[in-house]
Amino acid sequence: QVQLVESGGGLVQAGGSLRLSCAASGRTFSIYAMAWFRQAPGKEREFVAAITRSGGRTMYADSVKGRFTISRDNAKNTVVYLQMNSLKPDDTAVYYCAADLRYWGPDQRYDYWGQGTQVTVSS
Repeated sequence: QVQLVESGGGLVQAGGSLRLSCAASGRTFSIYAMAWFRQAPGKEREFVAAITRSGGRTMYADSVKGRFTISRDNAKNTVVYLQMNSLKPDDTAVYYCAADLRYWGPDQRYDYWGQGTQVTVSS
């Protein structure tokens, strides 16, 4: 089993920045990839970004390319970050961290999910 805990959410003005963190515990040595998804009020959950644990390959949704950066802590392969810059009100959502032992990509087939952290961007 893998447990995921997100942190770093909050309230920020449009144009501002936030950095989310996701800490994994448990069978972390088995994790192949980690990702961020988000769910805005009244909308379905959507892919934001993903990163492979060993190779460091990254993938982004078009809506966040150039503004968000996913990265991993090289010293602690169990921590993944999402640096969010130039935030817009449309970025307001609950942000979820996800992990999988075999899959890497934008589909919501990840086996493990965190509880989510709220990000609110005011105009």
